[in-house]
Amino acid sequence: MRHTTQQTLISLAVASACTFMSAGAHAQAGNGASGDAQAATAAAPTTPQDQIPEVKVTATRYSTSLLKTPLAVTALSQDQLTRKGATSLRDLSGEMPNVVIENTGLDSAVQITIRGITSTNFTETGDPAVGFHVDGMYSPRPQGAQALMFDLEQVEVLRGPQGTLFGRNSTGGSVNVIPAKPDWTGNYGKADLDLGNYDKKQINLVQNVVVNDSLALRGTFMKVKRDGYAHQTRDVSEANAPALGWVPNGKPDVDQRFNRYVGPSEYYTNQNEWAGRLSALLKINRDVTAKASYEEFQDSSAGGAAFRDCEAGAGTRYACTDQGKWDINVNVPGHIDMKIRTLRTGVNWNINDHTNFDYTFQIADQRRNEITDDDKGLQNAAPFQINGAYPNSADGNWGTWPLTDSFHRTLDSRYLSTVHEAQLKQQLGSVKYVAGLFWMHERNNIDYEITNTIQKPYGDVGSVLYHQPNRQVDAKAAFAQADWQFMPTWTATAGARYSVDSKEDKGGEVYGANWIGNPAYYNGWYSQGTPGTPGFHVHDGTDLSPGMGGSVAAYHLYGSPTSNDHKQTWNKVTWRLGLQKQIDNNKMVYGSISTGYKAGGFADKTDSCNYHKCADGKPGVVTFLPYEPETVTNYELGFKGKFLENRLSLSATAFFMKYKGMQLTGTYFVNQIIPDNGLPCPADQPKCDVYETWRTINVGKVNIPGLELEWDYKPWRGGRIGGGFAYINTSVHDFNSYSDDYQCDVRTELGLPACPAVYNGPDKTLLGRRLANIEGNHLPNTPKYQFNINFSQEFGLDNGYKLIPYVKVNWRDKAYFDLLNSDFAHIGRYQKAYAMTDASVRFEAPEDKWHAELYVRNLTDEHAKTSTDSAFGGFMRAYYVEPRMYGFRIGANF
Repeated sequence: MRHTTQQTLISLAVASACTFMSAGAHAQAGNGASGDAQAATAAAPTTPQDQIPEVKVTATRYSTSLLKTPLAVTALSQDQLTRKGATSLRDLSGEMPNVVIENTGLDSAVQITIRGITSTNFTETGDPAVGFHVDGMYSPRPQGAQALMFDLEQVEVLRGPQGTLFGRNSTGGSVNVIPAKPDWTGNYGKADLDLGNYDKKQINLVQNVVVNDSLALRGTFMKVKRDGYAHQTRDVSEANAPALGWVPNGKPDVDQRFNRYVGPSEYYTNQNEWAGRLSALLKINRDVTAKASYEEFQDSSAGGAAFRDCEAGAGTRYACTDQGKWDINVNVPGHIDMKIRTLRTGVNWNINDHTNFDYTFQIADQRRNEITDDDKGLQNAAPFQINGAYPNSADGNWGTWPLTDSFHRTLDSRYLSTVHEAQLKQQLGSVKYVAGLFWMHERNNIDYEITNTIQKPYGDVGSVLYHQPNRQVDAKAAFAQADWQFMPTWTATAGARYSVDSKEDKGGEVYGANWIGNPAYYNGWYSQGTPGTPGFHVHDGTDLSPGMGGSVAAYHLYGSPTSNDHKQTWNKVTWRLGLQKQIDNNKMVYGSISTGYKAGGFADKTDSCNYHKCADGKPGVVTFLPYEPETVTNYELGFKGKFLENRLSLSATAFFMKYKGMQLTGTYFVNQIIPDNGLPCPADQPKCDVYETWRTINVGKVNIPGLELEWDYKPWRGGRIGGGFAYINTSVHDFNSYSDDYQCDVRTELGLPACPAVYNGPDKTLLGRRLANIEGNHLPNTPKYQFNINFSQEFGLDNGYKLIPYVKVNWRDKAYFDLLNSDFAHIGRYQKAYAMTDASVRFEAPEDKWHAELYVRNLTDEHAKTSTDSAFGGFMRAYYVEPRMYGFRIGANF
């Protein structure tokens, strides 16, 4: 069936292209059936309105025609974004081949995957794999620009490593959002109001003002509020397993310090954001222009949420009983308070007709605090899983208890970054070049706390506070790239970039580092009593008070913290070589080899065996769990052209990428340890002798071959068909230390392939790992095939009015969410193939003086996963695409 589906999709893509060609041939055949009105219309002279307009891009740091730019780049104008109903970056997911854009629920940011390359570390220690630029300038905190995507010149998405011209963190590619600039065409503006389900209310405003012949201003503002689609209830759970000593007493056992009532407008998955931008453009004289833009973004949402995967558990004892697909039970309502202020400035000096100099500067200040319920009632043990007795004994209990209750919070954080870039562009006869200098510096401070309120072995609170007052990132680079037109239709390209990156932690401290429950958390305000005596009592949720945790001072009883001071530096030369042949004015082929690099990093200091004895009986050693840089080399062949009297544009790209040292972040094996009780692991806790933690690792090598097709076609007046097809076949190699200890007991129970045996061979670095052969496996979140197609038709009505229906379908092949490619029934970490459909109908007044639009996104209400993992044992949880969203937009231009 899978093979048939793939054949069908390939056939559909080929058939679509053939249809375009045949339609054009029919249109050009003047001797066809003269009585056919459609043929007569097609044979009529082509006007500019019927043609695909020329698109200019800045992917080479020059403004060049898209059709003459030797890169795999997709450019979307504001008109195209409006037609697609896109008002944020995540609305473009599936619109471009081999590009996946998903909401992370963290920092109001999105995760971008290009050609299988992405980042899964969204903390202050991580770096993205796809560079984000605003007006060509690297932006480490781009959320404001992402929220203001209704007032743009265009969005450019470059696929493949951009290590020469865009440099920093662009191993997968780069996104360049180019805001609309002030202009001197007049005083004008526009306003849009969007009302949708889940009580969505959004307003967008734009105003352009001409102050005088030298100065123009532009203001943009957006505000959106929407209820959460989660079905959220208040968690007042009690541990209830009387046979094991867990006897309810009428008081909640889960933490009640934050458990206030909230309505749907404050549920997880809501929206509550606003953003604004004020831009100025100043003509100092005829050769010098200055620009400035101030941007502010505020997120006051609750954050995202994972939900129980009821489909996975169906037919097993892990099936959902009375739980709906959007149900969560919350004792810590989510809240984010994040503000980002960004100032971008620049000067352009046109030195002469052949020479140009640009300098740009950016300063961004992000301040954020937040709190999130990590379990949301999804990680409590089912009755058949509970085997741990109430811990009123001298040794406590390490079994499976009824409840899991955990939350994390960013108590305070500030990320302050500056970016400088200078570029010199010059044309010298048949050679043109761009050369530049880049410097980015970011200083971060953060107090971040993770708390498990019912922790083994005695039920005390286990909590860790990361106090990082001065964490710095510094990146410097020098680059140059030249194009030489050595023959009238041939151009050669060569470029290189030298980068130096450093990361440093000064004065960082970790409190409560071993995660075990500790009475020090109570700060002397509560005592559980002595285990093994009649007075012992595991705290109720109402016994915890606000002064426990939440500050450095609250951890004073824990003893001395772990120091985190550390620094590492990396450097690398990346380069690009290319050759381009202009077949005619509308057709071009090119070939290129390009490289990319992302710096390494490190985590917080820890003990290599988590303060236990290692498997060899020796104590652990200090480690920062460092990881190395990742690099990629891309071999690419491409074609771009227009056909059928410029009514069809078509681009095709074939590539092969060699990806080395891929950085992958998650919960991974560190060491085998000896449990504190010295006994073998019980059946329900097969990993009690394994220390694994959230960390970044390097994966050996990955080969990434692929194919990308994009087309835009105007088959007849008012009609437009766009789309794309992508094929990618990622394969992992030389990763011989992967440990497969995923759900070993559940796999045995369900009759699934067993975990590998524990390694006890001579290589001490592999001790305790369950070594799995993942040779040839696919990268996570990388569907082998993707196909998208969209259609719109403009109907002209009386008196200049227009009616424009639009529909698009995005289809994604099956995708895995782990390197194991766990295709298991009931506990597999994957999303099967699915399609999502969006549709709209827009009514425009003459000259678009006003417009009204009905829209629906995710028309068929697909319940597709964007990631998934075990919630507790065989119970699975997942993040999902948003449910069906629909609404009404109305707007005016003035």
